[in-house]
Amino acid sequence: MKRWYVTFLTIVLFGSINSCSLNDDDSVNFHYEALQIISVEVPESFNVQQIYTIKVNMLRPDDCTLIEGFDVTQSDLTVRNVIAVGAILDKPDCQVVNQEVQDTFQFKVLYSEPYLFRFYTGEDANGEAQYLEVEVPVNQ
Repeated sequence: MKRWYVTFLTIVLFGSINSCSLNDDDSVNFHYEALQIISVEVPESFNVQQIYTIKVNMLRPDDCTLIEGFDVTQSDLTVRNVIAVGAILDKPDCQVVNQEVQDTFQFKVLYSEPYLFRFYTGEDANGEAQYLEVEVPVNQ
């Protein structure tokens, strides 16, 4: 009786594993792109060791574009390059919306020198990256 039970469980387990269909589609159904930043709201000044909320208005070109957040990189001690990142769904039926949306990120001030933020606004006709630059002084 025990042997029959083990055989039965083995068959059920094997059948349930085989009946699960795995997604063999290796294609990616989205990709990331930089979004156009339109305007920003930053404080007039910073204090060292404080955390600030930076507001960013960006363009959502179509309904297949989802806002993913920001890529903030340090290119010098107090220079930050900011790119708004969108996840673009690979769908054939995207509708143009050209919607301005706002998102925020937190920024902690570590240095007493003024900060220069370079917000990516897109590319010019020659394919060169364009930036909206905002300098924020740090109170002493």
